[in-house]
Amino acid sequence: MKTMLTIISNALCRITGRNAGAQTVSEGARVVVSRSFADFTPQATFEIKKCDLHRLEEGPPLKAEMTREQGLQYYRTMQTVRRMELKADQLYKQKIIRGFCHLYDGQEACAAGIEAAINRSDHLITAYRAHGYTYTRGVAIKEILAELTGRKGGVAKGKGGSMHMYAPAFYGGNGIVGAQVPLGAGIALACQYQGNNQLCVTLYGDGAANQGQLFESFNMAALWKLPCIFICENNKYGMGTSVERASASTDYYKRGDFIPGLRVDGMDVLCVREATKFAADHCRSGKGPIIMELQTYRYHGHSMSDPGVSYRTREEIQEVRSKNDPISMLKDRLLSNNMASAEELKEIDVAIRKEVEDAAQYATSDPEPPLEELCNHIFYNNPPLEVRGTHPWSKLKSLS
Repeated sequence: MKTMLTIISNALCRITGRNAGAQTVSEGARVVVSRSFADFTPQATFEIKKCDLHRLEEGPPLKAEMTREQGLQYYRTMQTVRRMELKADQLYKQKIIRGFCHLYDGQEACAAGIEAAINRSDHLITAYRAHGYTYTRGVAIKEILAELTGRKGGVAKGKGGSMHMYAPAFYGGNGIVGAQVPLGAGIALACQYQGNNQLCVTLYGDGAANQGQLFESFNMAALWKLPCIFICENNKYGMGTSVERASASTDYYKRGDFIPGLRVDGMDVLCVREATKFAADHCRSGKGPIIMELQTYRYHGHSMSDPGVSYRTREEIQEVRSKNDPISMLKDRLLSNNMASAEELKEIDVAIRKEVEDAAQYATSDPEPPLEELCNHIFYNNPPLEVRGTHPWSKLKSLS
């Protein structure tokens, strides 16, 4: 038996390039083939899709470098967002999460690519499909899920819910369609005023792209050369209406007219990263705002109340999943370029599933905020005078 195990061990060591003398194989032990980090390609260069340009002489590069560490980090980020959103779907169907809930699965490359291209000190504001960005901005999974279940351990103490989560340099989560865009321009104005070389990433969807307040914000940002990256996440449908039925022009990257624009493959994390780097350099150099259109796709409906198949076919969704999934695309790159092994990625998947399950357990066992907390945090600090109606338990007096 020992002789047979030694033969197998030596054969495996020849295949993997390891020294047979470095490993002792005992009787009854399992023979495990493990690869060292030296076996993997540390860095590779990838061709990426060319961006469509508006008012720009040149755009982002057509090739992107990615290290093994970066690739694994992008994979973890996107896979975590995917598993978190699928868990939110499950909790919603169990009626543990109630109310509005807009899921981000399918669009993970947008959040991961943008975050990889900007600094943590830069600012970001988005619409109501905010769970992914809440995570990439540094909020723990358990705080996100606890917010969705309305528990006091949530990132907004259980009072904000799906659409109102915040973190340092992250301004939500905004429920009013398009309302975050002028706020983002204001944040960019603050960056310019303070002279801190920071910028604001202001995100909105194709459904908000026809809002008048967007064009007012574009005009002011262009006049004052604000360091703002306006990003339209075009997932093809605004609620249940396709972009072709909603917009006379679906070239959203040209909508700024006098503002330069890029149309980007939003399903490729490297393409998003390189385009965002380009846009950030544009803003930081004092050239003013820039518009990016990320062509992406959501797998779920508009919200959990929307099955998502009354205005598009199941076959359409499945085709995107099978041919253009952002996580599968990155996984194929890592494996085909020997930057990771299937076993390693599987271990990452298992660890993420456990982390999400543990977070879900916390989000369902953490207590709800007590009733006396209901009207706290209306003011930044104690109100300077008594304001009628802000304390629900106070007795109102008639002055008539």
